Amino acid sequence: MRILDIIFNKKIESFKIKKDLYREKTLDAAKFVNSKNFSSLTNYLIWVDLNNFKVNIFKGNKNNWSLIHSYLCTIGKPSTPTPKGNYRVGVKGLYFGVNKGYECWYYTQFKGNYLFHSIIYNLDGSIRDGRLGMRLSDGCIRLAKINAKWIWDNMPEGTSVIIS
Repeated sequence: MRILDIIFNKKIESFKIKKDLYREKTLDAAKFVNSKNFSSLTNYLIWVDLNNFKVNIFKGNKNNWSLIHSYLCTIGKPSTPTPKGNYRVGVKGLYFGVNKGYECWYYTQFKGNYLFHSIIYNLDGSIRDGRLGMRLSDGCIRLAKINAKWIWDNMPEGTSVIIS
């Protein structure tokens, strides 16, 4: 019984540490965005943190943004980097790439041909390249399919996209 108590307490302690680290990261992201006076034409704002491979989604308004989602992403490789700057959500589409033998789902434009979209799938639905948290793309921002869909479903045209 004593060993089970020790294991259980260690797991609870580990959970509390992870929860505290998550809360700290959440506060840091919100503090950063609010300190920069970022605004958006909508009540959403997206900040892509290139150093940490994170797409951070906020709700609120200027100097009062609250982090509601933070997604691991893949960004552009060194030879084709994701462009830094301030942009806005543009056109959206269900998928692209079929004529080239792959599918990327739920794309949301933020600058020209630069998009948020899912990881890469084969035409049979299997994953071709599911790696996240790396510099691999041609400049687009890859996300888990469910996270790309959330952006596609919820981010209105004109939402500010800050990439730094």
